[in-house]
Amino acid sequence: MTINSTVVAGSAPVRPGAVPRAVVFDLDGVIVDSFAVMREAFAIAYREVVGPGEAPFDEYERHLGRYFSDIMRIMGLPLEMEGPFVRESYRLASRVRVFPGIRELLTSLRDRGFRLAVATGKSGPRARSLLDTLGLLPLFEHVIGSDEVARAKPAPDIVLRAMELLGVAAEETMMIGDAVTDIESARAAGVTAVAAMWADIDKAVLLAADPDVVLGQPVDLLAICSRVTAS
Repeated sequence: MTINSTVVAGSAPVRPGAVPRAVVFDLDGVIVDSFAVMREAFAIAYREVVGPGEAPFDEYERHLGRYFSDIMRIMGLPLEMEGPFVRESYRLASRVRVFPGIRELLTSLRDRGFRLAVATGKSGPRARSLLDTLGLLPLFEHVIGSDEVARAKPAPDIVLRAMELLGVAAEETMMIGDAVTDIESARAAGVTAVAAMWADIDKAVLLAADPDVVLGQPVDLLAICSRVTAS
């Protein structure tokens, strides 16, 4: 199946001459299934700060990939929601689950010589704490949060920072995400934009963003990631 310039899993990257050496991952919806925890934390924060009523999580979910405060501004919600949301996210972190196949994928990529990083809409400290809790932090060379760059996704800053820290060029880098903001950030940074389709997301919306590569499950990435040779 091909949609516009999208390449199906198992094909080579579309960028001519591209030789992948590094993979930058989004966190929520790619590495971890955190949506249930996120929904609960958002509902508690909404109730504490806004008051009774149904928290508009579905709208919040449409903006995932951006920094929390940016989403609050877009939605017209109080920035004060961030405090209880972060507090509850830490409290509920043990309920977050790693997607099936992710641990094996990360181990295989490292064995093949790939440089790995995380670029997330979360704050850096919260992302590193969660990955540490799940036993995944040692698998990444760098974990970068939106609070650690000048502009969050969909700006390219966080992907550019990951490349800078990893010491790789754009043509050597893939960015994997499950949101339109991830694809836009990857494209703005000049790297191969990869759509992860294993989360419970609106797949049509993600495909409409025209990613370079579409992956149905984590293991599919290995088909386009040959062992890195010394340069």
